[in-house]
Amino acid sequence: MQLSHTALYVRDLEAMKDFYMRFFGAQANQKYHNPKTGLQTYFLSFGAGARLELMTRPGLSERDQAAQAFGYTHIAFQVGSREAVDALTGVLSLAGCPILSGPRVTGDGYYEVSLQDPEGNLLELVA
Repeated sequence: MQLSHTALYVRDLEAMKDFYMRFFGAQANQKYHNPKTGLQTYFLSFGAGARLELMTRPGLSERDQAAQAFGYTHIAFQVGSREAVDALTGVLSLAGCPILSGPRVTGDGYYEVSLQDPEGNLLELVA
């Protein structure tokens, strides 16, 4: 069995697609739009492995980003090496993405940085 994709609701579909294409090398399919429901989506591919589906629609509500709650927590990107983690962290920091922790070696042996994308979604960069 293999994970197919993870979906993420976003406020600004085009800006978020551009963010993941620019900084993570994603390739996007053609935008899907359901005029009945207002749903619009892109599937982003990162070479191999699972895809990320970015979605938006009218009437979405805000989530309390500060609260820790059950459910999905973050998306982790394997970027190759410690040097690659450090380099991408620097680029994303200069682009305005808040760095929340790291770089550090976790208790389970990952070299990682935790940060937020432009809409506050939690990301990890791991070596």
